[in-house]
Amino acid sequence: MLLSLLKILLFFAVILAIALGLNTLSANTDGVHLVVAGQEYFLGPIQAVIALVVLVIAGWAVMKLLGMLWAFIRFIMGDETAINRYFARSRRQKGIEALSQGLLAVASGEGKQAQDMAVRAAKYLDDPRATRLLAAQAAEVAGDNAKAESVYREMLEDDRTRFVGVRGLMKQKLADGDTHTALALAQKAYALKPRHTEVQNTLLELSAKEGDWKGARSVLKDKRKQGELPRDVHIRRDAVLALQEARDVLSHGNSISAREAAISAAKASPDLIPAVAMAARTYIEQKDRRNAERLLEKAWSVRPHPDLAEVYAEIVPDETPHQRLRRFESLMKRNPDDEETRLLRAELLLADEDFPAARRALGDLAVTHPTTRTLAIMAAVERGEGGSDAAVRAWLVKAMTASRGPQWVCDKCDHVMEDWGPICDNCGGFDTLTWREPAVKRSAASPAGAELLPLLVGKSNVGKNEGHARQDVPDAEEVTRHETTVVADVAPGMVPRESDFQGEPSRTITDPEPVTTRPEPTTSTVPQRPAAEKLAPASEAAAVAETAAPKVTVVQQAGTAATRSDEPSEARIVRPDVELPEDDSLPPARDDSRHARLVLDGDTPPRPDVEPPEPTVKRP
Repeated sequence: MLLSLLKILLFFAVILAIALGLNTLSANTDGVHLVVAGQEYFLGPIQAVIALVVLVIAGWAVMKLLGMLWAFIRFIMGDETAINRYFARSRRQKGIEALSQGLLAVASGEGKQAQDMAVRAAKYLDDPRATRLLAAQAAEVAGDNAKAESVYREMLEDDRTRFVGVRGLMKQKLADGDTHTALALAQKAYALKPRHTEVQNTLLELSAKEGDWKGARSVLKDKRKQGELPRDVHIRRDAVLALQEARDVLSHGNSISAREAAISAAKASPDLIPAVAMAARTYIEQKDRRNAERLLEKAWSVRPHPDLAEVYAEIVPDETPHQRLRRFESLMKRNPDDEETRLLRAELLLADEDFPAARRALGDLAVTHPTTRTLAIMAAVERGEGGSDAAVRAWLVKAMTASRGPQWVCDKCDHVMEDWGPICDNCGGFDTLTWREPAVKRSAASPAGAELLPLLVGKSNVGKNEGHARQDVPDAEEVTRHETTVVADVAPGMVPRESDFQGEPSRTITDPEPVTTRPEPTTSTVPQRPAAEKLAPASEAAAVAETAAPKVTVVQQAGTAATRSDEPSEARIVRPDVELPEDDSLPPARDDSRHARLVLDGDTPPRPDVEPPEPTVKRP
């Protein structure tokens, strides 16, 4: 407000001064007399003022013309002038425009255009820091790794761009899979900028992959000092690195340092199961049973795990099952309601042959959370209590398709690993493995389970009332490919029973040469039977693979009963190489099925009282 008032007052003062000046000039009638080259001029007051203004303008114009002339002379002589500055401003403007377009091309993934703009920017701009960076990024987008590496090496010459060059080369080596060189470059980049988060993480990851556990712990310590890691995360990761360092030291024979590192890791992170197990084993080697039990019980209260129970059993390896059950009570009371504790109790009771107590220990786990381990325990309990074979097999069939329960699963990529490790084998994540159940559970029988299924459910007479699910049936040629002759343990001249054979009759086929037979034999066809059927309903058990067998015909002697086609028993087989009496007489038959002869389709039924030729095995 005050400044505006002062401006107004100044304006009026100037107007007043001009008015007073014009009034003074008007009052003066003398004017101005000028004599130029003998010529006299008389100017009035107003004319004199106008002449003065014109003279000033003319003088200014002359000075400008002289300045331009002098600048032109300097330009010709090579000195910096306004003309140089004009052209320089024009070039800089073009360079900045090319740099901007190049950055946009890099961001949009147009590598070729970005490279062209990088060349144009380097032509117009005298700033190698920006132009080299654009050239390197453009080469990376275009896929020209050799060009990008060359530019990054040029950036190492300037102190201001050395870190960018080292970081760029590090990424190049990581992309090429050269982790050893990348680790050396990461260490140089970390020395240039210790607080750079990306370089810290890369150096930590590469150190862990290369087994430089000491260097990784040093980086982890710096991250904690800089406040980039919470205290609990730092303790956990430092324990992981200490455990791996202890393993390496132990592999080199330094058991004392390894023991100290393992114990330190276990105390720092009780939920790190491998560290606790290793530390407990070191106590066991020292005959320090008390500290081993204390360490394992503390870890069990935090996170029960089968490895902890295994090490706990190693404390007293030669105890009886009942003694072990009593000793494990101090461990199981730490976390009694956990699923792992209930499974451990059931297994100990099984070893002690207390099957009802084992069933009570499991409770409803077989229904609420059926896993392979739970269902296998239930099968053992069923067997121990004297249950039927069908009931035991039903539990085992369910176990084949059930979830495997908790495993070492990567939290980053859900990859399942057999054993714990600091680095995920799939994604390379550090300390990402946790003991939990995978997100995707097993819903179908594994190939190994399908092969074991016939052994679990039996070869025949299984699942009569529950039906069966058919899978792909192999050809008969594939089934007969591995068949061999069955040897019967009978006296010469006697017709063997089915029980006299050492193999399975349904899987042994002989193919004798055609011989003369008596007319009008009575025949019956044995239907094809599956080698395995389902035990459980279709909603609970896996589909059972059904093995095809070649169609056979049983020939009955006149006056004997033929085998019924719907009879569930297997076809009775007689070896043709059994010696028969020469007088055409037969011993008394023990049952009607004793005189049955097995032949293949298309073969002439042989007489049982005629000695057949040597046996041959039909090959596919």
